[in-house]
Amino acid sequence: MIGKTKKIKKIRMKRKKRVRGKISGTADHPRISVFRSTTHIYAQAIDDAAGQTVASASTLSKELKGKLGADIGMPTHQASDAQGDILQALLALGYSDKEAAISLKALPADVGVSDGIKLALKALSRA
Repeated sequence: MIGKTKKIKKIRMKRKKRVRGKISGTADHPRISVFRSTTHIYAQAIDDAAGQTVASASTLSKELKGKLGADIGMPTHQASDAQGDILQALLALGYSDKEAAISLKALPADVGVSDGIKLALKALSRA
C-alpha cells in the first residue's frame, strides 16, 4: 500500500506532466509556476525555450518575509495592505512600477494576497 505522502507526490507529478504537455513559456510570455506548501509560497516565471527561470519570489525572500502570513495561515508580525504586498511581490519578481500598477488595477478589491499575486502574474503574462 502506498503511503499518503507518496500518493500525494505521485498525483502532483502526474498533474505536472499533464500541464507541462500543454503549456510552455517563452521570453515574451513566461510560464508561471506557483507552489504553496503548508508554510510558504514560491512563485517562478519560467522561459521554457531557454530553460531558465526569469524571475522568482517566495515568502522566504527578504522582501516578502512576514508579509504573506495571514493569507496562508501563518501569524504576521505587522499588518499591511494586501495591494501593497502584491505590489512588493511583483517588484521582487522584477516587474517595473508601471507594469505592477497596471496589473493591480485589474484586480478585484477584496482579493487576498496569494490569489492577488496569481491573478496579477496572469494579467502580466497576457499583456
